[in-house]
Amino acid sequence: MTTATVVTFVLYFLLLLGIGFYFYRRNESIEEYLLGGRRMGAWVTALSAQASDMSGWLLMGLPGAIYVGGLTNAWIAVGLFIGTTLNWLLVSRRLRIYTQRTHSITLPCFFEARFGDPTGLLRIVSAIVILIFFTIYASSGLVAAGKLFESTFGVSYEAAVVIGGAIIIAYTFLGGFLAVCWTDLFQGSLMVVALVVVPLLAYGRAGGAAGVRDGMMLKDIARSVGPVDGVAALLVVPSAMAWGLGYFGQPHILVRFMSAGSLAKLSRSMAIAIAWVFLSLAGAVAIGLIGIGLFRTVPGGDAEKVFIYMIAEVTHPWIGGVMLAAILAAIMSTIDSQLLVSSSALTEDFYQRTIERNAGEREVVCIGRVCVVLISVIALLLALRPSDTILDIVAYAWGGFGAAFGPLVLFALFSKRTGWQAALAGMVAGTVVLVVWKQMGLGRHLYEIVPGFLANAMAIVLVNRFSPQTNEAILQEFDEVVAQVRGRKP
Repeated sequence: MTTATVVTFVLYFLLLLGIGFYFYRRNESIEEYLLGGRRMGAWVTALSAQASDMSGWLLMGLPGAIYVGGLTNAWIAVGLFIGTTLNWLLVSRRLRIYTQRTHSITLPCFFEARFGDPTGLLRIVSAIVILIFFTIYASSGLVAAGKLFESTFGVSYEAAVVIGGAIIIAYTFLGGFLAVCWTDLFQGSLMVVALVVVPLLAYGRAGGAAGVRDGMMLKDIARSVGPVDGVAALLVVPSAMAWGLGYFGQPHILVRFMSAGSLAKLSRSMAIAIAWVFLSLAGAVAIGLIGIGLFRTVPGGDAEKVFIYMIAEVTHPWIGGVMLAAILAAIMSTIDSQLLVSSSALTEDFYQRTIERNAGEREVVCIGRVCVVLISVIALLLALRPSDTILDIVAYAWGGFGAAFGPLVLFALFSKRTGWQAALAGMVAGTVVLVVWKQMGLGRHLYEIVPGFLANAMAIVLVNRFSPQTNEAILQEFDEVVAQVRGRKP
């Protein structure tokens, strides 16, 4: 631990808390607290969406997987790039228009309104799914924070988890969506700088391409992007690329589309976001590869800390402090979004629907803040005793959202006659298949998002044959949204 690192981290924490305090008084309504009033600019929308997407696993989990397995694991990055591009192209504009037209500020609320569910089951079940998988997802970020502080400051893992969790809870509690998005703008910029600068500095120190090649030979790591021989290996590439399917169902990313100030700003956001994702994923893969040449063994034996040790190896302490803060930025930019979406599920989709339908705006905002604390405590308890690597924890939660919500979002936006019964059946089928597949250990052969996503889509198609959408108002609304997207506003 150096003075420079300590000073950098303290200043970073103070900046985050300052942003939280600044936006504290600006959250007068629940739409302000959860969506920022739907007036976010292009840069804020783009970097907030991608920073909340790419958490600590981008700077720790993915480089660690590349360091251990070589370029075979780079297919994860390929799938993620394709997935995020398609998400912006196919989903962003329609979801922005549709959620405003249906006055929806959460994904469960949108599902209920879009499919015309009179029972409320679609909204409640989807809120439960959000709470379960986001709690798991948030715990992965706290695990990453624990590893970062443990390596950087020499404190115990448990103390590191608690410190990181306390900071995240504080500014999310205070500032809501506005604070989260503006901190994400700063954090996303810091992340991409670190992901580009550090591997460039480390490349020569590792011996260049020859050093990486020698390191791969020494560790018997695959040097091609193709799978090894064998029947099971045929699933390596589709399993890795299937990460891209998850994008269509991630509430913390989709809510950024909903918050954009206009369709014109959303189009500019798309170009910014795609460029950011390409640079970030390429940087993460490069860190893992260069780490193979730089370190014959990672200190402590934890491959997911390769970026942390690379920073210490190739940068000045003051620059290193900034680069380490980028890892913290990646962790925080995702957890704060997850806490906020989970809070919205509890307040909008549980509290207001089942406990106090006539709750005032200030009361709902207050309840939302209390929910942030409750969910954080549960995630923190899970993070204190992690059973998997960061990437494994993220993979389960990411797959859960992709399997439960991905097909629902696509059918909601592109299938006019999908009814609420089909949507509910699909969500339940996708979630159950994913969990069973994972528990049976089949995820070792094929990422569980694939069977879960397919089961969801097949259930929707099957049930739609017997219970299609017949509500004329909903059918007309769909046509109006499509016309608005195509620039033919009715």
